[in-house]
Amino acid sequence: MQILGKLDSIYIGKSEAFFKKGSDRAFESAINKKIIIEPVNINEMGIIGDEVGDKKIHGGINKAVHLYPSEHYEFWKEQLHNCDILDNFGAFGENLSSTGITENDICLGDEIKIGSCIFEVVQTRLPCWKLNVKFDQDNMSRLMQDSMKTGWYFKVIEDGQMSAGDDIVLTNRPNPLWTLHRILELLFVDKLNYSALEQLSELKLVPSWQKMVTNRLKNKKVEDWSGRLEGS
Repeated sequence: MQILGKLDSIYIGKSEAFFKKGSDRAFESAINKKIIIEPVNINEMGIIGDEVGDKKIHGGINKAVHLYPSEHYEFWKEQLHNCDILDNFGAFGENLSSTGITENDICLGDEIKIGSCIFEVVQTRLPCWKLNVKFDQDNMSRLMQDSMKTGWYFKVIEDGQMSAGDDIVLTNRPNPLWTLHRILELLFVDKLNYSALEQLSELKLVPSWQKMVTNRLKNKKVEDWSGRLEGS
């Protein structure tokens, strides 16, 4: 086992009406999260008390808990001047804020222990248009995608309890060559590297990613991102 970093803070949110700029249609979102000081309990769906707005896209066992490295906030403060939202962690709707680890340090399939919980790293975040609304930036979701500072989702392998201040411990690494940074480059930069996509397809992937990789290999083109990034 290896200590990779530390859990600094925990956030949960309630689902509430969420409006896209220029539209009177109400969506549901729990992106506005608040810090939780006391220990939290975890089950296969995530942190007890944390809600999900659009359950077709967010939440579920493969998006149970989202971690976002606190180190990324300095980058965003340089990119988004005078953005008060960035004064506090939790701004991106993350559940967990950490220090010591980024997408360069975590691999797909890593098993991670925090408190008494065991997690598996199953996918990076694919940013969506709700970030545009939250930050009042028409292209915020694309900025996050281009930055490759997306954070990642945990699947819960073993229920338990965790608290701010707990160590983030690596217990197993089955895919040491597949850092999340490498995967993000393949998804968003070197998008039709067929050799790398073939290798990625042989790993244990969540169904939506398996479909995405299979379609790229079959159709020789990249999927349309406009709906996710712009809400169109």
